[in-house]
Amino acid sequence: MPTETFEFQVEARQLLQMMIHSIYSNKDVFLRELVSNASDALDKLRLESLRDDTLGADVSDLHIDLEADPGARTLTIRDNGIGMSHDEVVKLIGTIANSGTAQFLKDLKEARGNGDAEGLIGQFGVGFYSSFMVADEVTLLTRRAGETEGTRWTSSGEGTYTVETVDDAPQGTAVTLKLKPVDDEDKLYDYTSRWKLREIVKRYSDFITWPIRMAAEPVTGEDGNTEIPAPETVNSMKALWARSRDEVTEDEYHELYKHISHDWTDPLETIRMQAEGAFEYQALLFIPARAPQDLYTRGHKRGVQLYVKRVFIMDDCEALLPEYLRFVKGVVDAQDLSLNVSREILQQDRQIQLMHRRLTKKVLSSIKDMMAAHPERYATFWQEFGRVVKEGLLGDADNQDAILAAASFASTHDQEQQTTLKQYVERMKEGQEHIFYMTGESRAGIENSPHMEAFRDRGIEVLLLTDPVDEVWVEAVPGFDGKELRSIARGEADLDTEEQKEEVKAEREKQRQEFSGLLTWMSAQLSEQVKEVRLSARLTVSPACIVSDSDDATPALQNLYRAMGQEMPHTKRILELNPGHPLVSGLRAAQAGREDDPALAETAELLYGTALLAEGSELPDPARFTKLLTDRLERTL
Repeated sequence: MPTETFEFQVEARQLLQMMIHSIYSNKDVFLRELVSNASDALDKLRLESLRDDTLGADVSDLHIDLEADPGARTLTIRDNGIGMSHDEVVKLIGTIANSGTAQFLKDLKEARGNGDAEGLIGQFGVGFYSSFMVADEVTLLTRRAGETEGTRWTSSGEGTYTVETVDDAPQGTAVTLKLKPVDDEDKLYDYTSRWKLREIVKRYSDFITWPIRMAAEPVTGEDGNTEIPAPETVNSMKALWARSRDEVTEDEYHELYKHISHDWTDPLETIRMQAEGAFEYQALLFIPARAPQDLYTRGHKRGVQLYVKRVFIMDDCEALLPEYLRFVKGVVDAQDLSLNVSREILQQDRQIQLMHRRLTKKVLSSIKDMMAAHPERYATFWQEFGRVVKEGLLGDADNQDAILAAASFASTHDQEQQTTLKQYVERMKEGQEHIFYMTGESRAGIENSPHMEAFRDRGIEVLLLTDPVDEVWVEAVPGFDGKELRSIARGEADLDTEEQKEEVKAEREKQRQEFSGLLTWMSAQLSEQVKEVRLSARLTVSPACIVSDSDDATPALQNLYRAMGQEMPHTKRILELNPGHPLVSGLRAAQAGREDDPALAETAELLYGTALLAEGSELPDPARFTKLLTDRLERTL
């Protein structure tokens, strides 16, 4: 087959140029990426050979070779792993950032401005292209295990690449870099130097479970003859999760995390776990420092790496952790599973289910511990992942209390710091029976809501819930620590203590009698819009507000379900009036004996519309409301 020449996409060319001109502050990471890719290829070959007896691949000596030629200024990273077919080369190597390249480029340019660029690279799987930071030309030679023909891919990163079929490629993949000239100002970047390569492997890839080999220095014997010793293995190959805590440094943990996650930033938290007894396994889990770009997309890959007796089984084992902990990365090494386990079997395996329960509890308890021991670190975690963790309140009844204990929320108690439910309960006023909350699109919108007036006046703390998932989970969670969760925008606002109730009971009854005519008349006038008009105990400044009945879904929840394709029946709500407001008392006085006055009917309609606007809801007929309002304003001039 003749050599084919292809052009990179416009965005890909721009991205390559950014890579070539050093997005990275440390160029050494190119070798970490290529070694990591080679390690993945070896893992996949061993797994494939276990599942397919007819593959015919040699798995007797799986390893990675580093071959440096100072004279030719080339460096080759070679593995005898799974390799790639011609189509895979075109799909995976021939294109860069297969999806979302334009968005990635935009994010990358922004990240360069704040020094955060390295963290984005791994999230889009373009680590291979870091080779162009140190190389004028990159050649990839590969043959997939079980196939007879290989493929060569070559590019200088300028805008085109070539692909050709070759007959003599060995099994696996070899990436050869034609290195740039040595930087005279910094001799540390000579990547044909044996000590430099050894130092990079030790720092970034020492834990790789496959031998990373490099030709040994020639030795001159006593007879004057030069001997070439066997290649030396430059990494220890000892799995970090199998070593004692005293033997592993924090940097080594961080490098393992970067190898697993392809993230370029250190993890926020490292979690070690070892289970012994009837069923033994070891786990080394990591909580990232920030959410990946695709955390909320349908195609997001989740799960941790599964090993059985140090043998890699799969890269993204979803059965070990629930979906709401999908951001957790790491390794689980079980001692008693079958090497030929499949994803379908995992879903039903009793031991996997046991690990799932224990690992989930361990992660949640670690988050809670982080909250107490490292508040700033926890604040970062909750900002990045709090929304997804709260998804667990909907589907994980067994861990609902643990999730609530590890959660924090904005509240009226503090403008800056969030609060836990435990802290809220400790601050509750004497006689307060409920944990009060309100959902909305923003903190400012909730704080300025009429529903907040009586709570603000009485100094009663309210949780301010602004994530879309908050609309749903509050329906599924009955309470915390024996205290019921109560929305301040639903049902009656019962804020009086037992002592106060007796004092205000007579006053409330008197008001109901005085306003009974107005309430009946307005209920009739607005019967198409509301189910009831009643006096309010939650208003102190505003004339009116709209509330949902205690058992009805809020408008925001209804809209959320409709957005997910679930039709919800229209539910009428309740209009509450503030009997102490001049507009309401004036309307009561004017309404007596003038029930058929169109101007009063318009006033009732305007009062209802302003209540809708105050809570951020849409008007049923904005044009009519505007006309009524402008006409009324005109008559006041």
